[in-house]
Amino acid sequence: MTTFFDDLETRSMDARVADQLARLQVLLALVQDHTGSCFPAGDVSTLADLAKFPVLRKSTLHDWQQSQPPFGGVAMGEYTHVFQSPGPIYEPGGSTHDWWRFGRFLHACGIGKDDIVQNCFGYHLTPAGTMFENGARAVGAKILPAGTGQTELQVRAAADIGTTAYAGTPDYLKVILEKADEMGVTLGITKAAVSGGALFPQLRQYYADRGINCMQCYATADLGHLAYETTPGEGMVVDEGVIIEIVTPGTGDPVPAGEVGEVVVTSLNPDYPLIRFATGDMSAVMAGTSPCGRTNMRIKGWMGRADQTTKIKGMFVRPEQVAELVKKLGADRARVIADRDGDADKMIVQLEGAADEAAAASAVQDVLKLKGEVQCLPPETLPRDGLVIEDRRSYET
Repeated sequence: MTTFFDDLETRSMDARVADQLARLQVLLALVQDHTGSCFPAGDVSTLADLAKFPVLRKSTLHDWQQSQPPFGGVAMGEYTHVFQSPGPIYEPGGSTHDWWRFGRFLHACGIGKDDIVQNCFGYHLTPAGTMFENGARAVGAKILPAGTGQTELQVRAAADIGTTAYAGTPDYLKVILEKADEMGVTLGITKAAVSGGALFPQLRQYYADRGINCMQCYATADLGHLAYETTPGEGMVVDEGVIIEIVTPGTGDPVPAGEVGEVVVTSLNPDYPLIRFATGDMSAVMAGTSPCGRTNMRIKGWMGRADQTTKIKGMFVRPEQVAELVKKLGADRARVIADRDGDADKMIVQLEGAADEAAAASAVQDVLKLKGEVQCLPPETLPRDGLVIEDRRSYET
């Protein structure tokens, strides 16, 4: 029988939307008052009105932090930790109950008060170790703050204290188990909560064959927990503390349900609210609800990176430029293809909804600063796979 972390997971979608809208309206008022010009003002009467706001990207957040360290004026509540990610970008962390919302995921993994979690995420500078520890405390579990490396000591500790659950990257648990086999040590790990890398089907099966239920979640250093598996193969249920949109890369325009696009997240954390923060990751909304009984929207998990910036003929072509081209021509959508013609690069620009090839060719040269073959296509021709720049060139020698 499925048990739930709280009643929020099974509420109706109407109740969820109404609650998120009310929280968002309060949050926007606080953010606009606190940050001034950082976030533009705007009326939000439905969640769809979020699309009126610009997408916030890491580059902008970095610039804010450089001018107003350490968090660019966005952090509004109490924080107990400061973390650093590449950039550098700095993130605040809190110590209150389930501050990063990982308790929901760990509960779905079956981890609770009778478990000892061997937390193999890093604790130095980056927040993953502290995030999972905060979540483990939220479900009442005990924690071994193991961090990464020193695998033989990890095996010895797991055996000595009776570790029952693992938290870490998907592949490192296999390293621990193989080291335990080598040492002739039997471990009691039956649950695994993983993130920070791909959980390939064969690796999940390897764990299942050893009696370990392994589930994965989607999270970022800036936003915390975003979505989590409850049933393998059934996508990821979106966390109750965030609003996720899927948009066309390079824009803030939501794609139709089911199409692949960039994940943009609004965090409802009043201590560190980020409005329409672009993760740079690609995903898509799944139809229907999870068979586990949780009612929130599901996404398909990680489906690649949204930053498709590609160098063609020595010039960078960026998703933002493709979006500008579509707008300039009044087209429906576009795809730029990088290919080879003998030993030279060639560029093909495919356009839906732009009938005048001569005008399109002129706009391509004006916006992309490159000449290329222009193909005006009928509606619904291009794949709905989230690609706006496709690199077909082979780099094999």
